[in-house]
Amino acid sequence: METLKVDIQNDQEKKVLLAFLDSLNYHYRIELNDSAIPNQQDKELEQRKADFLSGKASSLPWSENK
Repeated sequence: METLKVDIQNDQEKKVLLAFLDSLNYHYRIELNDSAIPNQQDKELEQRKADFLSGKASSLPWSENK
C-alpha cells in the first residue's frame, strides 16, 4: 500500500478531487493535519540544524540547562 498526500488549496479543489475519486470507486480517507509545522518554521528548523552540524552554532551541555 502507498500513501499519496495532496495539499488542497480550497474547497472547490477538494470537491472536484473527491468527486473524481468517488467516480472511480477509490477508497480514501481524509486526515486533518492541524499540528503540522508550517513551511516557514520547517525551513528555520532545517537551517538551525545545518548551522549546528557545520559548527556555526553551539549548545550547552545538558547538565547546564535549567
